[in-house]
Amino acid sequence: MTIIDAPQAPQAPQAPQAPQALLHQHTQRFDWMALAPDVFKALLRLDTAAKRGLPESLTNLIKIRASQINHCAFCLDMHSKDALAAGEAIERVIQLSAWSESKHFYTAKEIAAIELTEAVTVLTDGFVPDELYARAAKEFAEAELAQIVSVIVAINAFNRFGVTSRMTPGRYTPAVH
Repeated sequence: MTIIDAPQAPQAPQAPQAPQALLHQHTQRFDWMALAPDVFKALLRLDTAAKRGLPESLTNLIKIRASQINHCAFCLDMHSKDALAAGEAIERVIQLSAWSESKHFYTAKEIAAIELTEAVTVLTDGFVPDELYARAAKEFAEAELAQIVSVIVAINAFNRFGVTSRMTPGRYTPAVH
């Protein structure tokens, strides 16, 4: 056997490479956090108060799902990175937009919170149906439900600022856990 005929060692799969020519990145319209600092600080306080007592993994799922629905790329980037940095399984983040076909990745409590997130985020699709609220109420105490709705309201507010001001995703770095 010559060197040319020698079997090749298996190669490790290569990580995908960034495209050579990136598409146009939109420009942020305005820096809402700098222009409305009191509003930004108030939203931060709301977010901090809303998630108090809830598992971080649950609040991350809520924030990611609402951001997917609202097409807020900045918040989606931020909260996906936060979830992964906190130890969330990548499959659960990836599958979240198709959770109804991937329920085995989530607990019953998480599914109830995800359903509630969708209903509160898209109020025009029939408000929050009684049946859905009843399912969530079976999984969470009343005080927990109030906190969960508060997290949903807070991320929806952040999403609306992010989308309207065209905050650019990709530059966020999560805090080290």
